[in-house]
This record gives sequence, C-alpha cells and structure tokens, in this order.
Amino acid sequence: MSMILSASVVRVRDGLPLSASTDYDQSTGMQECRKYFKMLSKKLSQLPDRCTLKTGQYNINFISSLGVSYMMLCTENYPNVLAFCFLDELQKEFITTYNMMKTNTAIRPYCFIEFDNFIQRTKQRYNNTRSLSTKMNLADMQTEIKLRPPYQISVSELGAANGFSHIPVGEYKGTGKISAAPHQRLEPVTLPGIVSFVLSLLCGALNLIRGFHAIESLLQNEGEDFSYVIAFFLGTAACLYQCYLFVYYTGWRNAKSFLTFGLICLCNMYLYELRNLWQLFFHVTVGAFSTLQIRLRQPQGKSPDYNV
Repeated sequence: MSMILSASVVRVRDGLPLSASTDYDQSTGMQECRKYFKMLSKKLSQLPDRCTLKTGQYNINFISSLGVSYMMLCTENYPNVLAFCFLDELQKEFITTYNMMKTNTAIRPYCFIEFDNFIQRTKQRYNNTRSLSTKMNLADMQTEIKLRPPYQISVSELGAANGFSHIPVGEYKGTGKISAAPHQRLEPVTLPGIVSFVLSLLCGALNLIRGFHAIESLLQNEGEDFSYVIAFFLGTAACLYQCYLFVYYTGWRNAKSFLTFGLICLCNMYLYELRNLWQLFFHVTVGAFSTLQIRLRQPQGKSPDYNV
C-alpha cells in the first residue's frame, strides 16, 4: 500500500528539528530510515532545495526554503508528484504560521511540535488520494518536476566516516555540474548589511555617471586624460562587485573583498584632483563599511548534533 509514513521540519543551517510526526512506526525498517533522516539533516546546507533518497522499500523526499527544510518518509510506490505537493503544503502552512525570525533563533529541539497537528491532518488527506481536491496543484507540480526534477541522492553518498557523512561533488540531475560553494548559505542579512549594499550601489552609480561625463569632456576637449574615464569605470565595477560578494558565497570571498576595497582606494587616489575631500572620504568609507559587512556575513556554520 502506498502511503506517507512520517514527516518532519528541520532548520537547514544546523539540522535542528523544529517539528515532526509523533506517531512513527517502531519497525526495524523505519528505525533505519530515521538514521537517514539524521544524516540528511547534517548535510542540508550542501544539498539542492529538492531531493529524493531511495532506501529500498522507502523513499525520503525533502524541499528547503528560507532556511527551513520539510522532509517526509513514504513507501517506494507513493507517487512522486503527491509527495512534493504534500511537502509544498507543509511549507506554505509553516511559513504562514510561524515568524521566520523565531525559526532562526530557536535553540530548543521540537519547539514547534504543535505543527504536528497540521502534519497529521495533511498526511491523512494525502494518504486518501480519492479525497484530494488539488488537481490543479498536482498538474502544476507535475510540470515543475519535469522541468526541474529532484536530485537523486544514493545511499552510498551518505556513507559516514568518523561520524561525518560525505557527499561527493558531482552533477545534480536537472541542474548541471556544480561545486559545493554555490550551495553554501550565508547568514541572514542584517540592517547594517542592507545599508552597506545600498550605499555601494549608490557609489557605483555616482562613479558611472561621472565616467560618462568624463567621456563627454574627452570628446569635447582633446587634451583631457582618458585614464580618468578608466578610473571611474573601475570604481563602478569595484562597488558592484562588493555588492555581489555580500549577496553570494564564493571561494576566497574575504580576500576578494579586501582586494576590491584596495581598488576603490586606488581609484579615488587617482581621482583626487576631480573630487573634494568629502567625496573621497564618502567613497572610501562606504568601501570600508561594505568590506566589513562582507567579512561579518559569513557562511552559516554547523551547531552541535541535536540527535534528530
């Protein structure tokens, strides 16, 4: 018989269980699957946002969004489309019910255990497929899965060594070849980070405008120095790259941010004759502030194992 057996809600960055089914079976097969749940919870930040793990007669499916992952265990013959529609409903209800700030600051396991009431109601509805009234949602999910199929995790990829599981970097089905870095999540954005991002964009825009004015002046006066144009556009590129480094994780991120700040300083030193001291101070200060925010917004780390 095809059916959903259990479900859980887990925080992505550290695997902290926020809620879970309380009526799970105690059979040997189910206990083995719960071990897979634990291993997957430790690797969520390194996995795509939609995955499937086939473990013999059971399948584990999960989706991740906004730092929270929704996981479910079902029999191997349970329809894939229904499984991800079920997870999609859990996600929408959880986001609607709970403030994301609370989920990010939660320190106690299963602090949203009351969400199990909704899990149970939804599970019963999806286990009785004849009563489902979401044909349109099912059609939409079917199309989405065809366009972007879930990444298939093999049991061998979860092989633990010295207490840590290793998932080799390879090709994710439907997404092409990727490295671990694009899936590394950064810490939540803070207000100073938003301010630095906006100011960097402003400095980039100011440099761009002055660069175009320098081109106009160069065309009108043959004696103008073309190197000023280059300095303005390099300053624009440096500011925009700081914005990129703040938003996305890349290798050698901190070193790149310091080099970019150095380029901003050099450009402003060269433009000393075209800018007053306040303008120079503003551009260099914004560059330093943005570099600091890039340094402070580090990849999310792992907390101790919560034994999910």
